[in-house]
Amino acid sequence: MKIIGVIPARFNSSRFKGKPLADICGKPMIWWVHQQVKLVEELSEVYVATDDIRIQTVCEEYGIKTIMTSESHKTHLDRLYEVSTKIDADFYVNVNGDEPLIESQAILKILPKDADPSSIYVANLMTVLKNPLEAVDFSKIKVATDVFGHALYMARSPIPYPKGTYEFNYKKFVGVQCFTKSALEFCYNSKRGPIEEAEDIDEFRFLENGEKIKFIEAEVTTLSVDTPKDLEKVRMIIKNRLECVV
Repeated sequence: MKIIGVIPARFNSSRFKGKPLADICGKPMIWWVHQQVKLVEELSEVYVATDDIRIQTVCEEYGIKTIMTSESHKTHLDRLYEVSTKIDADFYVNVNGDEPLIESQAILKILPKDADPSSIYVANLMTVLKNPLEAVDFSKIKVATDVFGHALYMARSPIPYPKGTYEFNYKKFVGVQCFTKSALEFCYNSKRGPIEEAEDIDEFRFLENGEKIKFIEAEVTTLSVDTPKDLEKVRMIIKNRLECVV
């Protein structure tokens, strides 16, 4: 079984331009993500998928393999689909390029155990929110699932709404996913629905077109970098980690 790791990295992000190359303790953000992904021995290969020569150049300086993709892609899932047309594999593990705190142990949780490589299979990590303020942070995607772990809904607002009590373990979306080639092809060939457009959450492409997303809960200490403010927090966390090692 061949599983490859893909780290999508886009320079012209609408909320934070150039963030894959943002400096974190002397290294670009994309380097920190790649360091953890490459530790997962089950991955046959690891690539950064980008549409920008600046990201490709920096990756090459650090010995990171890259795949150049089209500039026309509107979502990371479209970019991942293009990768699947260039590199054949049974499963594609996506780790978002804005997850510099992700750890290899968390990525292991998403690896398929008994999934059929020929099926439409989509899996995604989620974790319990540690900071209550994240429940009302629109940049953090909240997740509600059924008893089998399949997504019921995803939202930028708190779900479920706490009508009677705030004592609820909210779960948030973690940017670590696993797809079969069939799933990526299905997504690419399906139309964006009204909920996907309203929430601006790419994964609704599956739900709105009748497919399931399996969410796997993991103990993950991570902070996706969506804004410059997030970057400052991540810099402090990594700086403290490095000082502890010394």
